[in-house]
Amino acid sequence: MPDLIHHLDAVRQRIALAARGAGRDPRSVELLAVSKTFPAEDVRAAHAAGQRAFGENYVQEAVTKIEALADLRADLEWHFIGPLQSNKSKPVAENFDWVHSVDRLKIAERLSAQRPDGLPPLNVCLQVNASGEASKSGVAPGEALELARAVAALPRLRLRGLMSIPEPAGDIETQRAPHRLLHALFEELRAEGLELDTLSMGMSGDLEAAVIEGATIVRIGTAIFGARDYPN
Repeated sequence: MPDLIHHLDAVRQRIALAARGAGRDPRSVELLAVSKTFPAEDVRAAHAAGQRAFGENYVQEAVTKIEALADLRADLEWHFIGPLQSNKSKPVAENFDWVHSVDRLKIAERLSAQRPDGLPPLNVCLQVNASGEASKSGVAPGEALELARAVAALPRLRLRGLMSIPEPAGDIETQRAPHRLLHALFEELRAEGLELDTLSMGMSGDLEAAVIEGATIVRIGTAIFGARDYPN
């Protein structure tokens, strides 16, 4: 799959260029390849090209893919990045390494209770509704500290940081604003004693803005795998 390999290289170059322009080490930004709706064969090809971390939004599709790639499991890192319903938390707790979309305590409690003892703690990020859109998931910024403290106290979870999905914007200065807000909230929580190290922000259209504002994980799908054909 030469196109996929070319696209991966192009995204890595975008990350490196943005990081250097911001005075950052490009290695401080992890590329999360968002493989939702794409087949296991595409993940295998990306892995062969050196990619290790993959993001999924849909529980059943993701679990099927993880099982199909069981021979690579020790060398892959699976991140759940979509909205998570209570009745879908168990397969996520059992199969994933990260969950970026924890936005309420009930979900965190279920993930904690359902994480198998034999696995390492599940890495989690709180999803923050930084732009205040009514249609978006996420905890309100003013409620993030209380939720973070409660999640950090749960067994079998490791609270790592914050995630957001801001509304699309055309120019880089407009794109930077919600990422700047999330980074400020991240620093506020750290100042309150929470040991956070992860800012999951930035997608194909705004990764440069996110890297400038401190992203440590960028979630890139379309720029790697191509346009998605969503089922009806």
